[in-house]
Amino acid sequence: MSDATSNPKSKAAAPVAAESVLQVERHDYTDLAPTDRPRGQSLEGFDDIYTDIVDYIIRCTHKIWDERDIGLIYTHYTHNCVLYGTTGTIYNREDIVRDTIQRLVSFPERRGMGTQVIWNGNDKDGFYTSHLVTGSGRHTQYGHLGQPTGKPFVSRTIADCMIFQNKIYREWVVADTMAIIQQLGLDPHHFAMKTAKAKFEAGLVSLDIGENRRFVGQTPPAEKADTSLAHNDVEARTIEMLHEIFVKRMFGRIAQDYAPNAQYHGPLMKELYGHAAIIHQHLGLIGSLPDASYEIQHVASNPCEEGGTKVAVRWIMEGHHLGYGILGTLGDPTGKRVQVMGMSHYHWKDDKVVDEWTVYDELSLLTQVKLGQLADADLDD
Repeated sequence: MSDATSNPKSKAAAPVAAESVLQVERHDYTDLAPTDRPRGQSLEGFDDIYTDIVDYIIRCTHKIWDERDIGLIYTHYTHNCVLYGTTGTIYNREDIVRDTIQRLVSFPERRGMGTQVIWNGNDKDGFYTSHLVTGSGRHTQYGHLGQPTGKPFVSRTIADCMIFQNKIYREWVVADTMAIIQQLGLDPHHFAMKTAKAKFEAGLVSLDIGENRRFVGQTPPAEKADTSLAHNDVEARTIEMLHEIFVKRMFGRIAQDYAPNAQYHGPLMKELYGHAAIIHQHLGLIGSLPDASYEIQHVASNPCEEGGTKVAVRWIMEGHHLGYGILGTLGDPTGKRVQVMGMSHYHWKDDKVVDEWTVYDELSLLTQVKLGQLADADLDD
């Protein structure tokens, strides 16, 4: 299902009114992956066990990651599935199997708890899901993070999937790896340089190709947001709000659109409250990357059992590390070009944002800075 086929102009984008699709927030896992619930949504081509698209995402994720039935990837991913991550892209199913095994080696106790699933689409055109997971565990085994520390961790991940007839064929994953590294007491610079060296030796460098297109030449940013990705009014309002904040740098819009007691659940497991803290968080992200562009790639929403609507946004920022802000691990400005792959969930209620969940990975940005520095050193030799 392409972004074009999930456009509001297509009836396919909206859930059928008669369907009964579960929501994650208020339910235990046994409710979300039932053994006796009749199918509540049309799922042609899906395994009989699944009752709706939320059940599909919650149940198969649980079985693969918690019950270690990693082989389900063969029946739940296409052979040529593309998985976009914050430090690289995987282009086939077998590498996804291999990567999953390696990540589970280090964390035998890890549990990934589904926090929410926001979705759109249908079984004829395909589904799009945005799955927020809160993962916890302990680092007890030798693996990709080195010798075990025995320390516990909690981190957030958002995975966006495009699904057709029981198989994921495209996925974007943003995991807050920096949160894990810091909680385990490990050196992020060591792991960033290790990843950067491997990519550099494979012939990859971070190339600065000029303007990032936030605006053209000497023109100001676009006055109006492009809301063509929106399926409804609340999605259009979310896009307009983000355009004001991140493209036009009108951070005061947060005080207009967020409830006074709004909560921000962010990278490094930050929990912030109120307008001042949330404004500073977003101002600080731009402060680290002052010339960054901001582009929305997908948006979806569902009415929420708690009241209001939850909106999922997948976005990209591109810019240069030219200033000081909240990305403290990057240190003094390096001038290196970086790309931020991010995902956010917003809960609108009574015409205000009452909760925001945002995930991006600061370790990915540090890796990109290190890669740029390796490229510079190679040119100087």
